[in-house]
Amino acid sequence: MTPLYAVLWVFMRAAFWVLVPLVFLFFLLYLFQGRFVFFPTAAMEGSPADRGLFFEDVRFSAVDGTPLRGWFVPTGREGPSQGAVLFCHGNAGNISHRVESILLFHEMDLDVFIFDYRGYGESGGKPSEEGTMRDAEGAWRYLTEERSIPPECVVLFGRSLGGSVAACLAAKTAPAGLIVESAFTSIPDLASDLYPYLPVRPILKLRYPTRNCLQRVRCPVLVIHSRDDEIIPFRHGKALYEAAAGPKRFLEIGGGHNDGFFLSEKIYREGLKDFFLFLREKGGSRTKTGVRP
Repeated sequence: MTPLYAVLWVFMRAAFWVLVPLVFLFFLLYLFQGRFVFFPTAAMEGSPADRGLFFEDVRFSAVDGTPLRGWFVPTGREGPSQGAVLFCHGNAGNISHRVESILLFHEMDLDVFIFDYRGYGESGGKPSEEGTMRDAEGAWRYLTEERSIPPECVVLFGRSLGGSVAACLAAKTAPAGLIVESAFTSIPDLASDLYPYLPVRPILKLRYPTRNCLQRVRCPVLVIHSRDDEIIPFRHGKALYEAAAGPKRFLEIGGGHNDGFFLSEKIYREGLKDFFLFLREKGGSRTKTGVRP
């Protein structure tokens, strides 16, 4: 064997042992990518009652019939509330891990409906992108049809992955407003940021096209993001703000991806109050639900 052929042979062997595991890894990522995105837990670790809040344990269905569970937490005050928040949580845990956020909205005189996606908490089924979208649409129908809360009195709120779910729901409905917190522009965009040296886009089935959905939203939008977010870069939040087509606001907070709203509580709370005040002024008395349990 000549020296040139020897070098080529070594190179081909090295390429084989590098490429084969890489192709196998991409194949596994393609098949099981949902396991890298969805981290549901079944155990409930608390409830609104732990913070002294009355709530209804709600059983309802996604638009495809999948049984789901949620909590409806009314303000508990006499007379109409200042509106209702439909809460779409992130990709991990379940509704029992969002009690502090429920309390915050409750203190703003807002009714809150929070639900678990399929496969989370006590909801049936297995999580998927299409499934989470169907679940959110089922939650919307529960509020606006079964509870007869007018759509113009409902504000959609989504944090992290839930921001994408809420944005895509807002693109198909007519809520009073939309709040997108700590969200990504899309799963392929985020994956490319996290793994810049790997060709991840072609193998991704999950899309969650938050930016594309925001371009079709016509209600007022509040985008919230932290420069210190260690999971979803700040530029995603700015890009989402730029993509929003209707009246929009941007609230910059500090802290990490999972604790920014807590560490920036004062500016976070004031930003939310200002946005809800803007919605009430824009919609007049329509923002009040007039619904009591």
